[in-house]
Amino acid sequence: MLAAVMAGCHEAPEYKDDPYGNFDALAAIVGERYCFFEEKGIDWEKLCRQYRAEIKPDMNQLELFDICSRLLDELQDGHVNLSSRFNTSYYRKWWSDYPQDFNLRTLQQYYLDFDYMQTSGISYKMLTDEIGYMYYPSFSSGISSTSLDYILAILHESKGLIIDIRNNGGGLLTNIDTLVGRFIEENTAGGYIRHKTGPAHNAFSDPYPIEYEAADPVKRVKYLGKPILVLTNRSCYSAANNFVAVMKTLPNVRIVGARTGGGGGLPFSSELPNGWSVRFSSCPISDRDDRSTEAGINPSPGCEVHCKDADLAAGHDAILDFAITLLQTAE
Repeated sequence: MLAAVMAGCHEAPEYKDDPYGNFDALAAIVGERYCFFEEKGIDWEKLCRQYRAEIKPDMNQLELFDICSRLLDELQDGHVNLSSRFNTSYYRKWWSDYPQDFNLRTLQQYYLDFDYMQTSGISYKMLTDEIGYMYYPSFSSGISSTSLDYILAILHESKGLIIDIRNNGGGLLTNIDTLVGRFIEENTAGGYIRHKTGPAHNAFSDPYPIEYEAADPVKRVKYLGKPILVLTNRSCYSAANNFVAVMKTLPNVRIVGARTGGGGGLPFSSELPNGWSVRFSSCPISDRDDRSTEAGINPSPGCEVHCKDADLAAGHDAILDFAITLLQTAE
C-alpha cells in the first residue's frame, strides 16, 4: 500500500511569488491534477507556452489574473475557478451558449398558481389529482429525511411523479444519496469514480463503484413502482448531473427536456504563491456503464423537448406540458 501511495507522489518545485512564478505554479498544478485533458483533446503544454508568452515581469495583478483566467477557460469546464481578493473567474459557456428551456415565474404563476408547499429547498404540490410535482433548484439545499417523508407522503397517491431540477447547478453529493434512496428497492450501483495517481494526464486509479443505499421502507416513505419523470435543461450541472445519471438507470424513470450541462468531475482546490486559489475537476465520475458524464446526460429516447422563450413568456412550458401528457397517457 505504501509503495502505491509513494508512486503517486513526487517532489513539488518551489515557485516565486512573481508573475512568472505564479503562472508556472498554476500551469503545473492544473497540468498534474486536472482529469479531462485526454477526453477533451486539450494540449495543455502548448496552451501554457502560448499564454506564458503574454507574461511580463512588471505586469500588475489584474493583468496576470486576466491571462491566467483565459488559460483556464480553455478547459471549458464549469468546475474551474481562479479566485483572488478582487475577482473569481468562471467559465459560463457550458450553459450560456444554449437555450434556457425554463422560466421560474412561468412555473410558479401558470402551473403552481403561487400555491405550493415548500421544505428543505423543495417546492411541491399535486399538479392534478393524479400527478405529483417536486421542484428542487439546488443540491446545496440540505434535504431533511423527515421533510422528505412529508413530501412523499403527500405525493404518494399520485399516478406518477415529476421531479423538476431545471436550473439546478449542483451542490452536495450527499443529497443525491438521500433522494435516490427513496426511489430504489435495493442498494444500487450508480456509477464509478477515479482519482489521479500521478502527474501524467492518463494516470488514474481503477474505477471505484458508487453505490446508493435504499432507504428503509419501514422507517421512511418511499415512492416505488410508479413512473417518474426528471425534467432537465442545460443548466443542470455537477451534483444535478450525477443525480440524472443514476436516475436514468432506473426502469421506471425517464429523463425529459434537454441534455444536462455536465460537470462530471469532483473538484480539487490548491493555492498559488500569491495566495490566489484555483479549483478544477480532478476525479472523473462515470455512469453505471462507465461512460463519462462530463459532457452531460441526454434525455431518454423520444423525450428531448425544448421551450421557446415566447411560449414561456405566454405561460406555456413545453417540457412540463410534455411530462404531464406523458403521465396522463401512461398505462
